[in-house]
Amino acid sequence: MERKNINKINIIAIILSSLLIFSCSSKKVDELAGLTPEKLYSDGMKKMHKQEYKGSIKYFDRISQEYPYSPLASKAQLMESYAYYKTAQFEESVASLEDYINLYPGEKSVAYAYYLKALCYYDQIVDTKLDQSVTEEAKTALNDVINRFPDSDYARDASFKLSLVFDHLAGKEMDIGRFYQKDGDVIAAINRFEIVVQQYQTTTHIQEALYRLVECYHILGIDSEAKKYAAVLGNNYPESKWYLYSYNLLVPDKDAAVSKNK
Repeated sequence: MERKNINKINIIAIILSSLLIFSCSSKKVDELAGLTPEKLYSDGMKKMHKQEYKGSIKYFDRISQEYPYSPLASKAQLMESYAYYKTAQFEESVASLEDYINLYPGEKSVAYAYYLKALCYYDQIVDTKLDQSVTEEAKTALNDVINRFPDSDYARDASFKLSLVFDHLAGKEMDIGRFYQKDGDVIAAINRFEIVVQQYQTTTHIQEALYRLVECYHILGIDSEAKKYAAVLGNNYPESKWYLYSYNLLVPDKDAAVSKNK
């Protein structure tokens, strides 16, 4: 009987030990607990320098959450935004940057915050055949940098990047216009090509847009409009293949026709 009691005690002890071990192992150790803002920032920056961007986020976020009035809070917020950007977590970066801009509008680094926000959109521009809503966001954000900080290096780079944004937006209009034209909806095509001519005159698509308008108006039998756009092409781009195409279309000369490889 005594032996059975000993066995029961041993079994209970084993169960209790197992439960204690399981309980301990199930609790996550908070390695950041008790760290000062200075230590959190220092450790976060060490991870940044090692390009361990994901690992750095929790250090900067802890400062923002637990020490919002620390002198390091604004720097931590900006570094957290940058870490999100470097790991292509663009939505998180934009949200963090907007918090920074709202909380610290007078900080010297606010210009960089606006610029980094623009980069979050700009770096997502991929293909003119895809939805261009992010391109529109990039255009707005880049213009924001240019208008708010016109004399900064950020504004100069934003102006350069804006030209590519315009080119993408013009390319999207051209894609849609060509589709309508091929589908026989010439009026809808004209509307798209005129957007390029009116809004994106400095892009690489302007010459083709002018030619497509010549072509569309010629299809409709409105040669006065066709000749108007052909004249613009001739005056501004006399050596362009698109002007030669327009000339051949409106003044056909079979002996001197230029091959039209559109």
